Amino acid sequence: MKVETYLFGAVEISPEKVINFPSGLVGFEESKRYTLVHEDDKAEAASFTLQSLDDPNLAFQIVDPATLGFNYELLLSDAENALLQSPATEDIAVMQLLFKKEVDGKAVISPNLRAPLVINTRARVGLQKVMESLRPNITLSNLSSAV
Repeated sequence: MKVETYLFGAVEISPEKVINFPSGLVGFEESKRYTLVHEDDKAEAASFTLQSLDDPNLAFQIVDPATLGFNYELLLSDAENALLQSPATEDIAVMQLLFKKEVDGKAVISPNLRAPLVINTRARVGLQKVMESLRPNITLSNLSSAV
């Protein structure tokens, strides 16, 4: 199917590349179908665009938390596990939404630490796991120091 996007123009999307978020995303509950888009000339993408298929003007930048030094260990409720179709651990991808905010008059890009996306990559279904507080089971690594 051909989809018009805000950032990439017309893009051809195969139906098996659609990711369903049955509950939508926080603030965007009406958009339930998404796909991942990235520039083709990049060998390995560090970030992706999560493009809504329900609203061509809606897109989010997302990243693997590991690229930012985060490691999530999330506990899913029975309802969340059922929504994700009881995935195997190796079929789960956790991603962070990036957002832009103004700090001292400058635009700063930050990850949304409290509401990561959890995606069953095999079933192509996901949810946004909203956490009221950060728990100590999130580990940070210092990416600037030698390993």
